[in-house]
Order: sequence, then C-alpha cells, then structure tokens
Amino acid sequence: MGSKLLRGTFILTLGTLISKVLGILYVIPFYAIIGGDKPALLYNFGYVPYQLFLSVATAGIPLAVAKYIAKYNAMEEYAIGRRLFRTGVYLMIASGILCFIAMYALAPILASMQQLEGGYSLEDGIQVIRAVSFALLIIPVMSLLRGFFQGYNSMGPPAVSQVIEQVVRIIFLLGSTFVVMYVLGGNVVTAVSLATFSAFVGALASLLLLLWYYFKRKPGLDRMLTQTRGELHVSIGTLYKQIILSAIPFIIVGSANSLYQLVDQFTLGRVLSYIGVAAEKVNSYVAIINFDVQKLILIPGTLAIAFSMALVPLVTASYVRGEREQVKRQLNDVFQILLFLTIPACFGIALLARPLFTVFFAASETGVDLLQFYAPIAILFSLFSVAAAVLQGIDEQRFTVLGLLLGLLAKTVLQMPLIILWEAKGAILATGIGYAVSCIFMLYIIKKYVHFSFSLIFRRTVLFFFLTAAMAAAVLLAYFGLATFISPDHKLSALLLVIICGVIGAGVYGYLSLKLHLSDKLFGPRGKAFRQRLGIR
Repeated sequence: MGSKLLRGTFILTLGTLISKVLGILYVIPFYAIIGGDKPALLYNFGYVPYQLFLSVATAGIPLAVAKYIAKYNAMEEYAIGRRLFRTGVYLMIASGILCFIAMYALAPILASMQQLEGGYSLEDGIQVIRAVSFALLIIPVMSLLRGFFQGYNSMGPPAVSQVIEQVVRIIFLLGSTFVVMYVLGGNVVTAVSLATFSAFVGALASLLLLLWYYFKRKPGLDRMLTQTRGELHVSIGTLYKQIILSAIPFIIVGSANSLYQLVDQFTLGRVLSYIGVAAEKVNSYVAIINFDVQKLILIPGTLAIAFSMALVPLVTASYVRGEREQVKRQLNDVFQILLFLTIPACFGIALLARPLFTVFFAASETGVDLLQFYAPIAILFSLFSVAAAVLQGIDEQRFTVLGLLLGLLAKTVLQMPLIILWEAKGAILATGIGYAVSCIFMLYIIKKYVHFSFSLIFRRTVLFFFLTAAMAAAVLLAYFGLATFISPDHKLSALLLVIICGVIGAGVYGYLSLKLHLSDKLFGPRGKAFRQRLGIR
C-alpha cells in the first residue's frame, strides 16, 4: 500500500476514531444529566435537519477543493490551487451565512414537518433547531481549511482539529446542561438547546486551531508558489465550474446517512402507529434507531471516512498523471484493508450488543435486538463511502449521485411494506437493501471505468468472513462463560465484559491473520516486520 495513503489514512483514522468515541462516550453522562432517552429525541430532532443544511452550506466544496488542489499540485501548478482556496473562503463565508438565515427562519416549518414525540411542543422543537443553526456560520470555512490541508496530503491538522472540536463541544455540552438542570433549576428544553448550540462552540475552537496551523505553515506553502510552472491558465469561472460539478456529488454522498435517517424520521413513527404499535413502543423504536444505534454502528464507518478523505486527493493525483496501474493498486489495497477491519468490527458489535448497549445507554432488550440486526449493515455504509470516494477521484462523480438515488428509491419503496411485516426491523432492512443497491451499482461502474477486477478482493472477503466466524466462536464462548458471573445489564460489569471479550476477539482474529500472512499481503513490509517481531511464522 502506498506509504502516503497508509500514513494519511492512519492519521485521519486515529483523529476520526478518537472524535467518534468521544462522541459516543459523552452520551452516558448526557443521558444522566437530562434524564433519559425522551430528551434525546428532542436533541436528535434538531440535528437531522441541521445535517442536511450543513451539507448544503458546505456544498461538498471542501473535499472538492482538496481534490483540485491535489490535481493542480500534481501538475506543479501550485498558484492555481492557492487562488482556488482564497476565493473558496469567501464562498464558504457567504454560504454559511445564507444557510444559517434559512435554517433559522424556516425552523417553524422544519419542526412541523417532523413527528415530535415525548410530550414536547412545536415551540420546543423550533427552539432546538434554531440553537443548532448557529454552527452553520463557522463550519463551512472550517471544513474548507481541512480540505486545503488534505489537498496537500497534510492529514495532521484535520485530524487534530476533529479531536479539539469534539472535546470542546462535549465540555461545553455537559457543562452547560449540568448548570441549567442542577444549578439554575432550568428545564430540559433549555438544556437540550444549549447541547445543540455546543456544535457552534466546538467548530469555533477547531477553526481557530486550523488558522494557527495555516499561518504557521504559510512560509513553506509560499515557497512552493515560487516553484509553480505557470504554464496553465485557468479562469476563476472555469475553476468554479469544475468545483461545483465535483461538489454536487460530495453534497449528496455526504448527506446520505442523513437522508436515510430523514426517511425514518418522517415515516417510521407514523407507520408503526398506523399498524397499531403502542405509542410508548413507537417512541422507543424511533429513539433507538435514530439516536442510540446510529452512534454505535458508525464506529466502524470511521475507517471508511478516513479512507475517503485520504483517498480522493491521492487517486486524483495518480489519475491526472495517467498512472492507471497505481490507481488499481491503491483501490486494491484500500478495499481489502477496509473489509479486513470493518467486517470483524461490525460483527463484533453485533456479538457484544447487550453489554455495549448497556454501557452507553441502559439495559434494553429492544435496543440490543435492533443493534444486533443493524450492526452488519455498517459494512455497507463503509463500502458505500469508499466506492463514492473512488468515483470522485476518477472524475466519474455523476454515478455517485445516481447510485445514492437508486438506493434511496429502494429504501423509500420498501420502507412501509417492510415495517408492516417486521416493525422497526423492517426500516433497518430497507436501509440495508438501499445501501446494497448503491454499492453494487457503484462497484460495477468502478469495474467498468477503471478496468478493475474485484476477483482478488472477493476471495479475500470470503477469507475475512471465515476469520470472523472463528473470532465469533471465541467471543461467544468467552461471553457466555463470563456472563454466568458478570452481569451484562449493569454499566461497570458490562464494560468489563466488552473489554475482555473484545480483547479475546481481536486477539483471535489478529493471530489467525498473522499466521496466514495476511499482514504481509495487506500492509507490505511493515506488516511482515510486525509479524516477525511477534515471532509468528
């Protein structure tokens, strides 16, 4: 695997993983402060429309800028990339202001379009939506700065900024909600509104850090400008035409999960009520699927996000230079490593669903059942993200749009009949089928346009499933043995179960992988050296 891709992916994975884990861990004290899962419904009520407005505000431009900076840098036309970045800053400021105004003004309509459960009023929903809308003023420019660094294959600043953003957000979120609920004696709506406003505070901290990195590295970036070839002259209009055409698919793909959630937000509760499911059970299903389970199943997707961010600039650079074999090697490596890591991770979540759900939320048979059913579908989330990134890198982004639309169409058509048949699991199954449709379509397009063979990846995937089966056997033996003495329904004992069984599962999967020399094949000389240091032949 290319050292730049491996290093960049590792740095971004670490940053994104820390950010995601923090984004899950804070739920434990947050639930305790605001009083359970019903207030969490109100919290999520504001975040679903916010994610869509955020996708429009950033308009896919940060990743598109990263792609084109990498493209022009590969051509040694550094001045074009810098000009693109400067004008992009103004565009992102304007976009953020306009989207903030639109979301703030449209809050009553957005609130009325959703089904707000838990006894909250329309005014409560409006307040929460408006509180989170302020983040739109900051995040577009912050995201553009991340894209700028990614275009230069500098993954450290984006990774560190993700962690800082999450840490500051969580500190403000927990601190403000605690003060409102226990010091000032305020109400849940005010506390949740401040919790959503924390997105603005975290983004501001991240932006300040990225600006510090930018000015610190500016002398070196300016030296690159003196080495620009200056043979290519591209007008601002042409640049933005390229950016916008590339950005539209980034918008759509970036909002894929929010669009699927939106379908559930609009239909799940209504269809369940229509078929006679009790109101309390409906609230539980909606909260678990749209809030609790989402946070856990997106942990394996962290790797896919990091791969996507590191992959687009590198594949673009190789593709522009005409290095088709290099592109094929990059794709071969990235798909194999992605599946090598996400398959056992997703099934591991399913196997340890009971103690995991207890650790992060509270013991719940319904939650465990839905998490076990949902976890394997996260493999498709990851595959979708990376396939979309590949199509962006080879300038076939139009097919990412078509792929997502086909998947959403499948989800929408199947949603109601599957919910009628299997209640909440029907909505999960519809999501899985939708992502499967998108993945199959996009992988076919990659095969066609890159002339890429998936035969080796398919064979390795079968092997990964066999290794995962061996891991599952070891985890289940350990789990049922320990569950006799350690309860999975209390937080501390459940955490102990997760740690012990997780270590056993990772150990079995890792040992078998090393024994079969998969580390050598996937990670090259570094993998081989690691295996030899462990004394495994």
